This record gives sequence, C-alpha cells and structure tokens, in this order.
Amino acid sequence: MSYLLRSAALTNYVEVARSVGLDPYRQLSDAGISRSALLDPDIMIPAEAVGRLLETSAEAGAIEDFGLRMAETRELSNLGALGFVVREQPTLRKALESMAHYLRLQNEALHMRVEEAEGIATIRQDLMGGPPGSVRQAAELVLGVLYRTLGMILGPAWKPRSVCFTHDAPASLAVHERVFGAPCEFNQDFDGIVCLASDLDTAIPTYDPVMAQLVRRYLDSMLIQSNATMSDKVRKLVIALLPSSRCSVERIAQHLGVDRRTVHRHLEQYGDSYTSIVDSVRVELVMRYVASRDRPLSEVATLLGFSSLSAFSRWFSGRFGCSVSSWRSKTSSRITDASEVDSQPVSALIRELSHYDDPNQP
Repeated sequence: MSYLLRSAALTNYVEVARSVGLDPYRQLSDAGISRSALLDPDIMIPAEAVGRLLETSAEAGAIEDFGLRMAETRELSNLGALGFVVREQPTLRKALESMAHYLRLQNEALHMRVEEAEGIATIRQDLMGGPPGSVRQAAELVLGVLYRTLGMILGPAWKPRSVCFTHDAPASLAVHERVFGAPCEFNQDFDGIVCLASDLDTAIPTYDPVMAQLVRRYLDSMLIQSNATMSDKVRKLVIALLPSSRCSVERIAQHLGVDRRTVHRHLEQYGDSYTSIVDSVRVELVMRYVASRDRPLSEVATLLGFSSLSAFSRWFSGRFGCSVSSWRSKTSSRITDASEVDSQPVSALIRELSHYDDPNQP
C-alpha cells in the first residue's frame, strides 16, 4: 500500500547530503523525487521514495546515521500545524495524544502510541510501507525529530530513560550521543523513547487554550477531508498487536468499536481481508528482522505474532520459497564487501525473493 508524507520530511536533506560528498539533486532524481519538493514543505510525496532516498544516501555517503543527522537541527515549525497543536497542550500526555491523533496529516506511514506500565512510559513509533529491507535511516530520523520535539516543549533539562531502535548499533555512537544525550539501545523489539510515566503529566509552559482550540478546529477539518480507510486502520492495529500475540480480527474490531463482520465487510470493499493484511505486514517486517543476524529467530517469530518458531519457519518457507537460514546465507554470500553491495544490494535480493507467490495463509 502507498503512503504519503509532507515534503517537510526532506528538511536539511541537501545540507547533510553535501556534507558527506553527495550530489543531493542526483540522489533525489534516482529516488524518483522532484526537486520541487524541496521548495514547498506541504507537498505530499511517497513515503517509500523518501525511505529509499535516505537508505541509498547513507550507503553512498558511507555513513550509518544519515537520518539522524537530518533530525539534528529540526525545529518545531518543521511540523507545520502539528507543531502548533503539540505545543498548545496543557501536559505532555495531551500533547502526545494530539500528535498521535493528527499524525497522519504529517505522515501517513507513521503510527505512534504510548504505553504505560509500572511507572514507565514507552512512546512507540511504527513505520509502515517502507522500502524493502532496512528502514534504519527513516526510524532514526523519526525518533530524532520526536526527541527534539519533546525537548523543545519540555525544556532542555528533560531527558528520557532510553531511546530504543530495532536495528543494529552503528560502528560509532558519536552522533547518537550528541543528539540524544541519553542511553541508546539497539536490537530492541520497538523503535521509541522510554521515559518515566510521571513525565507525561509535566505541564507545558506554552499552553494557550484559545490557540489550542483554533488549531484543533483547523486540523479536524483537514482530517475530515482525509479519513483513513478501514484497511489503513486495520493495518496500523495489526502492526501494534502482532508482537503481543493478541492480534485477532475480534480484538481489532473491539479497538475500532465495531463487530468483526463490519470489519470484514469494509475490507472487502477495498479488495482486502484480515489475513491478507496480516500477511503483508509480516512480509514487510520480516525483512527488517531477519536481516540482523544477531536477532534470534525465536524472537523474530514472537515479533511477527507466531505461536512457535516452527510455525514461523513454515510460513517463511511457504512465502519466500526458502528457509530463513538459506536466505541469510544467500545475503551473506552476496554481500561480503562494499563492491558487492554496490553490484547486488540487499534491496535487490529482497525484491527477488518477494516475487514468490504465497501458497499459504497464516
């Protein structure tokens, strides 16, 4: 499925690309993005193209933190109207609720939710519809922007407990330490920021109830014009619920406040089904997880909502026509040094494997 985001996501791209010796306009052209997107922050462009641009730029520039460098100088104004509605809330909790509610006006491929347990709050960010393979750069750009946003509304003294990433740690953590000033943990189950639950009730000094109401009215009118389809809603919930082993059409219907027959009926209108959405989400996520050889397959099986490693292995073989170990061996043999990466990138192998038909439903 295709998702769009505001071209404001490209803020600072030209500067960062040039700083590592790249021609930014050549990179944009290769990713299928018009340079006109740099002139108007409100142009809606494909999220997959932006993700591809970030990954190829990081590879061409030989740096692992391209996305984070783009986030390093972001301002609240780069979020447009979303930045205003976040700033004009009474507490951090209300600000995050507003951000989650209006986020698809900024980025349709991004889903945010807050979880609380035992005095700890986790602000999770889930990316959908990214390019095949790694979304390291997009994930770090998103978390870098989120961290800077929280810092700007709470003040520089605020620090999270940790910042978590699903991908591997980079060779150097210098930029991460400079941007976050907090422990960064890698190969985690989610991309997000962990803080004290009590932080959520921190008052925001810029709160203005009159301005907040005006901004909400404006954004509500925009939401009415861009209501998400049932497929979009189900997909976001599947991503959120898969790792909990509680993902079912009944539970999703409960979250949406309807019955399962209503969910099925609306999905059929778009040529979708619950099982097809679950499968497409698994295909998208599995490439991120199995690419990391440090992540145990039993953990991957859990993250994808399988009850056992054997069930996951059967699904993978049926979906891609080979075992996980064979896939890892193939990628390892094709990617042994930089020259081989150039001639046979991981994304090309993923596209090759993705051509297999799926004979089984999960």
